[in-house]
Amino acid sequence: MHSDSTSLTEGSVWKSMLLFAMPVFLGNVFQQLYNTFDAWCVGNYIGDNALAAVSSSGSLIFMMVSFFNGVAMGAGIVIARWFGAKEYDTMRKSIHTAIAFGLVVGVVLTVAGIGLTPVILRWMGTPDEVFPESVAYFRYYFLGAIFVVMYNIFVGILHAVGDSRHPLYYLIFSTFLNIALDMLFVAVLGFGVGSAAVATTISQGVSAVMCFIHLLHIDAPYKVRFREIRFHKESLKEIIRYGLPSGIQNSVIAIANVVVQTNINSFGKAAMAGCGSYSKLEGFAFLPVTCFTQALSTFVGQNLGAKQYARVKKGVAFGVICSCTLAEIIGGLSYALAPQLIGMFTDTAESITLGTQHMRTICLFYCLLAFSHCIAGVLRGAGKPSVPMITMLACWCVFRVSYITVALKFFNELTTVSWAYPITWTLSSIIFLIYFLKADWIHSSFQNDTKSNKHFGKAGAKQ
Repeated sequence: MHSDSTSLTEGSVWKSMLLFAMPVFLGNVFQQLYNTFDAWCVGNYIGDNALAAVSSSGSLIFMMVSFFNGVAMGAGIVIARWFGAKEYDTMRKSIHTAIAFGLVVGVVLTVAGIGLTPVILRWMGTPDEVFPESVAYFRYYFLGAIFVVMYNIFVGILHAVGDSRHPLYYLIFSTFLNIALDMLFVAVLGFGVGSAAVATTISQGVSAVMCFIHLLHIDAPYKVRFREIRFHKESLKEIIRYGLPSGIQNSVIAIANVVVQTNINSFGKAAMAGCGSYSKLEGFAFLPVTCFTQALSTFVGQNLGAKQYARVKKGVAFGVICSCTLAEIIGGLSYALAPQLIGMFTDTAESITLGTQHMRTICLFYCLLAFSHCIAGVLRGAGKPSVPMITMLACWCVFRVSYITVALKFFNELTTVSWAYPITWTLSSIIFLIYFLKADWIHSSFQNDTKSNKHFGKAGAKQ
């Protein structure tokens, strides 16, 4: 096995998971710095209109890219299972199919994002004073959408084979590049809010190219070759089987979050700036959730491929406990330091007050978000992506939107919108806990996997 990859099927469960999760965690820290610095820079050097334009970007950007990233997650699970089973020929077909898929959808996303931005922003009720800067930011951002898609594809491949270090190295470099370009374009040259998106696009392109060059030159079974980048029918079917539920889940939940953002917009520019500032900080709070979710999916996928069933149970317990504990510690710190943290992005008193109120309503419930995401990651790794899809669509989309629609008629306050998150996280956690404790999902996954490891995709898709 190549030294850059890590088999999660051998050795200490906690050690192998932490060695994989820590670079993912650090990478997510830099990814969040990457996203947050745009908001900090424009908020401090341009003003609240620009801050509102950038800060409200998260839900729209996530809506546009989340479906394809969900399918990329499916590709990672497929690759991890073949890697764990040491079926390298089939693994390479999956890798090259995933890259071909990313190239096609990256182009589609770029065109759609640039064309649909004004329509979606109007639909979201973006205030007139923020609208021109929002359009400029989003359009420049989506010029680099193909880089976002391809970076996630490449990172998914590397994570699937246990290499979480190289994506970290490339992300660190591109983060500092983004910060330097932001300062140059916005603070020094005064090019405006669109230039912050240009800085992000350039940096994302660099990180994607660095990942691709690494995969082209690595001496390992997962090496990428130009001539092999094409669609392999069976591999594409497996990727879609694993990834489509996650893609649908991500995109529909993203639409629900756009509805939430639309309601936040209705409370004015100060609410947009304050809540948008929180959304940047929230990304840091979710880092333990994200890194253990990714680690659990890869761990479960590799160990099911290798038929190391006892390790799966130990790894799940360790990952869930660590993620929930860390998330709640961060939630407590966020509650205590909320005014100071929001004040990093804006000096407007009303924005700080509303952002603090929003943050303190949500942050003590981070452990529930961690639990839901971890169990969803485990189920995806076990070949049961439809379970988290249905649960999260019901709770985080249908119920969340219904709650906001009804509750605002009786309590037309920003806190009513804020409570949508803790309430729906609680509901999904209860459902996941019941399923996790009552249903014999682990045993059924093992049985399906044992029947035919070579055709695990078909077996794993049975719900």
